[in-house]
Amino acid sequence: MSNTGRELRSRIDADGAMTLSLEQVAIAEPGDDELVVRVEAAPINPTDLGLLTGPADLTTMEVLQGERTGIAFTVPQERLPAFRGRLGQSLRVGSEGAGTVVRAGRNLAGLEGRRVGMIGDGMYADYRLIGGRNFMLLPDGANASDGASMFINPLTALGLMETAGREGHKAIVHTAAASNVGQMLQKICLADGMPLINIVRSQEQVDILRGLGAVHVLNSKNEAFSTQLAEVIAQTGATIAFDPIGGGKLGGKILQAMERAAVAKMPSYDRYGSSVFKQLYIYGALDLSPTILNRAALGFRWSVSGWLLWPFLHSVGPEVEDRLRQRVIEELTTTFATHYTRTISLAEALEPEVLLAYKRLATGEKYLIDPTRG
Repeated sequence: MSNTGRELRSRIDADGAMTLSLEQVAIAEPGDDELVVRVEAAPINPTDLGLLTGPADLTTMEVLQGERTGIAFTVPQERLPAFRGRLGQSLRVGSEGAGTVVRAGRNLAGLEGRRVGMIGDGMYADYRLIGGRNFMLLPDGANASDGASMFINPLTALGLMETAGREGHKAIVHTAAASNVGQMLQKICLADGMPLINIVRSQEQVDILRGLGAVHVLNSKNEAFSTQLAEVIAQTGATIAFDPIGGGKLGGKILQAMERAAVAKMPSYDRYGSSVFKQLYIYGALDLSPTILNRAALGFRWSVSGWLLWPFLHSVGPEVEDRLRQRVIEELTTTFATHYTRTISLAEALEPEVLLAYKRLATGEKYLIDPTRG
């Protein structure tokens, strides 16, 4: 292998100029407990788009001229304050991936030639230096695309299930449920016997989840949605919801339906509402508008909180994390299989028309970068 390789970098300058570029970087020798991995597959996740396009005005996109390979944008001045902490920094892009070990430190010498899945920044690159708990060996027969998405989405889906169980909830509500995480969560709930109410926004998405065996799938665009939601919450006893959307009224509607179901079972009126605790966790930001709650319809036993994978794993400790990781490995090509719409090269990721395509985040569309393609 070469002593240098390409690495995709993102930079925003104080004047609002933003660039995505491929930079040549030196490949360090691995330490005793480190590996150098040839990256062969790295997914484009929603979280990666924060660095790939972030606050840029996409209508200003231009191809870089000269020796550098990349794209330039302009960030509107009113958006810059929120990104002050990264101005002037060249940041590596790509949160997870998989590939083949080409160099190994003294304590990991037996892993040369093995495939691993990896987590951490800088996966959109030819090679990645990795160590610690940031990699997992792929099972025999698994290829790089099988392991490219084995961290973020699988551990998130398992983490949501683990959270619901630890907090004593009997059923779950999940929004944007036809997503990759949503489909994994549905498979987990079916296997583990946890009722799951899936909320989507199109008949196509309903069909996707029905195809997985989902029992409860509601289309939020239907006129009868609110009534249907209250009915199925009353039927299942769901008291926890996970929402990757964040903004708008949907989260509030779910809490309201939970309270409505709880009040219907009360033997007498209480001006403070039901005594049933209702939990809404927001774990994404697909909608950046304010979260709207009709507090008068919720009673007083409820909470809205943020949920993130890494703080969750830190809170439960390494034993639980290892248990979840082991399940991912055992069910890598079944429960946690990820299907990709298109595989592109590292250079193609910086072609304007390709960038606009993966930026759409359409349901059922997921892009994979394979740096070995060029």
